[in-house]
Amino acid sequence: MITLKELSKLTKSCTCGNRHFDITIEEIVISHDALQQTVSYMKNKQFHKAAIIADQMTFHVAGKKLSNMFKESNFNHEIVIIQPNELGDVIANEISLIEALLGISPDTDIVIAVGSGTIHDIARFTSYKMGKPFISVPTAPSVDGFNSMGAPVVIKGVKTTYQMQAPIALFADITILKQAPKDMIAAGFGDMIGKYTSLADWSFSHFSAGEAYCPLSAQLTKEALEDCVESINQIAEADEAGIKTLIESLVQSGLAMLLIGHSSPASGGEHHLSHYWEMEFLKQGKAQVLHGAKVGVSSQLILKLYKSDFLKLVYKIGSLEVQVPNSKDQQNNVIAKNTEIIKMINSLPDAATLTSLLQKLGGAVQPAELGISSELVRDSLNHAHLLRNRCTMLKFWNEQREIHKYI
Repeated sequence: MITLKELSKLTKSCTCGNRHFDITIEEIVISHDALQQTVSYMKNKQFHKAAIIADQMTFHVAGKKLSNMFKESNFNHEIVIIQPNELGDVIANEISLIEALLGISPDTDIVIAVGSGTIHDIARFTSYKMGKPFISVPTAPSVDGFNSMGAPVVIKGVKTTYQMQAPIALFADITILKQAPKDMIAAGFGDMIGKYTSLADWSFSHFSAGEAYCPLSAQLTKEALEDCVESINQIAEADEAGIKTLIESLVQSGLAMLLIGHSSPASGGEHHLSHYWEMEFLKQGKAQVLHGAKVGVSSQLILKLYKSDFLKLVYKIGSLEVQVPNSKDQQNNVIAKNTEIIKMINSLPDAATLTSLLQKLGGAVQPAELGISSELVRDSLNHAHLLRNRCTMLKFWNEQREIHKYI
């Protein structure tokens, strides 16, 4: 994993011309004594009172141990346990956000997220709104959002990502991460392999719509992805080296997002499907599925679409004679004649490759394994692009196929 010092040096030498955001994370620790180092960091920074945000499970896994360490060090702290809904799920929605806001005392000067993705989203959102910094303590290598700015939360049934703040430090305990449930480890890997299509969507948006693109951010994401794939066997065995590679890759993906201030390197059409499924499950009152598990499955669907139907659409547009010089036609012409897009799509792995990788981890590979019906898959492919104002190949495919009588 790239160090903060190395990233700072590379950022200064990057010539892409885009704005690079300051990385405000002061320390990243991935070790067996990470919790103890959390305590030391708090005391060295002279914080006076901390709020530990956790759910019942993550408090049992790590929060209680951290709390005991605080007690032994006479460090003042409070504990805020986010309660599950009637289905047993902890959701980053209005209820949980209010629960956290009410639980954090005004005199608390630092918030600590002890948990996986959902707990971090709640802590990131509420700490930012209260004007307090927060610290990340992951309990499972399950998502790449531990050290990002984005907080995906559900408001009135709609999942929206708000740019809030990154943690000022991250402390990941390898012993705790190794003991994470296998499905959460598989979910972390699923979130990483989604970078195949997210990076492709970002390139497409750059080529076709002129979205700002940073080669350094893309390279950081690509390297993290490749490290994970190369370590698949160790990750599948929950070997220490494999779990360390997985959490480092997830953190590096977060750094890539921080660098440019948005999630384009790590979130494309595959994430839009995942968010669509989550929102539909909430509407139907169904228990939630791990984010990374959904992304692992949705990435396969998106790959199949991009490498078949989308390519056919591009070739079909390429055969058209564009006569009217308006912006849409100009965009179509650029896309049709830009061989870089076709080369980029052809360089993507087949969906079967992702299937094989996920099977090694015991992760879900078919939508039905997650309780996602064929009807929901179809609806998401047709409508999930509307959830985000982002120029993905999924969005372009939906917008253009009717115009050009392509199904």
